[in-house]
Amino acid sequence: MAPRIEWRDLPGVVRAAVEARTGPVLGVKSVSDGLTCAVAARLDTAAGALFVKGVRVEDRVGCEAQRWEAVVNSAVCAASPSLRWSFTAEGWDVLVFDHVDGRHADLADGRDRRLVAEALLAVENVGASVSVPRFAARFAGVLDREQLELLGGTTLLHTDTNPHNLLVGGDRAWLVDWAMPASGPAWVDVAYTAVRLMEADVPAREALGWTAQFLSWREADPVAVEAFVTGVCRQWEARVGVAGARPSNARFAALLGAMVIAP
Repeated sequence: MAPRIEWRDLPGVVRAAVEARTGPVLGVKSVSDGLTCAVAARLDTAAGALFVKGVRVEDRVGCEAQRWEAVVNSAVCAASPSLRWSFTAEGWDVLVFDHVDGRHADLADGRDRRLVAEALLAVENVGASVSVPRFAARFAGVLDREQLELLGGTTLLHTDTNPHNLLVGGDRAWLVDWAMPASGPAWVDVAYTAVRLMEADVPAREALGWTAQFLSWREADPVAVEAFVTGVCRQWEARVGVAGARPSNARFAALLGAMVIAP
C-alpha cells in the first residue's frame, strides 16, 4: 500500500487545482481503502459529495493504475461512479469521481450477492472499445499457445472483483477501482467473483449456482474455463509454493464442477 497522506497535507497548488474544478471544499473525510493511491478522500462541496484520489507522478505503478481507471470509465458508468476530472498538478496525478455512499460488499450475504450480480450484469456485454491489455497475455509464461487462444475475447473486464472493489449502498452495488482492465471472455469476472464468494465461506455448490444467472457463464467454453483455472493455479503455485497455493487453487478448481468437459 502506498504511504497515505491527508488532504490537508497535499501541496496547496494541488488542492487549489481540485477546488478550481469542484468549487470550495466544505468538508473532508479521509478514506483508508485502496492499495495504490497515496491520498483518498470524500470532499463535500456545494454541488455535492465527490471522491478524490491521487498518487505522486513518480509512482509509475500508481499512475498507470489511475490512467486505466480514466481510460475505461466512460464505458463502465452503468456500474461505476463517473469520473469528473483527471489532471496532474505540482507532481500529483489526480482523479475526481462522483462519490457513492456504500460499504464493502459482504459476499456471505445473499442480498449483497444479488446486488453485486446486478452490477456485473450491467457491464457483462461492454466491449473493450478502448485499447486495454489482453487478458490472455497474463498467462503467457504458464499456458501454451492453444490455451492462450482460448482466453481471447473482446469484453472489457475488471479482473479484480474483491470485496474492497465492490461497494453496496441502498438498493445497488458499484464496481470501483478499474485499475487492471483487460479484454477477454465475458465470463472471467463471473469466475473471479465466484471464487471470492467461496473465500467468504459460501459453499462451492452455492457459489456455482450464483454464476448460473450470467449468460456469459452459461455459454462459456468449458475448455477455456479449464485453461483459465490451469493458468491461475500454476501462477499461484509459482508464487507461494504448492502447499501455500492449495486452498486458493481448490476454489478455482471448483469452478470446473459446473463445466462438462469433453474427453
